[in-house]
Amino acid sequence: MKAAFAEPEIVTMDGKPVFSILPIKDHREIMERLEDADDVAWLKRARRKPLHHHLLEDVLRTCS
Repeated sequence: MKAAFAEPEIVTMDGKPVFSILPIKDHREIMERLEDADDVAWLKRARRKPLHHHLLEDVLRTCS
């Protein structure tokens, strides 16, 4: 089945835009970009925090 709209369609209510209808391919691309941006933001926040290191021997000792 071919996409009904090549460009996003704008739905208006009382003359104001309230929704857009876009092809699923475009929707998926937007969602992927948003998820990537969220990952980058998380990584930037994580890099600002001090790192805490533990010796492997200490970790293994607490697990046994």
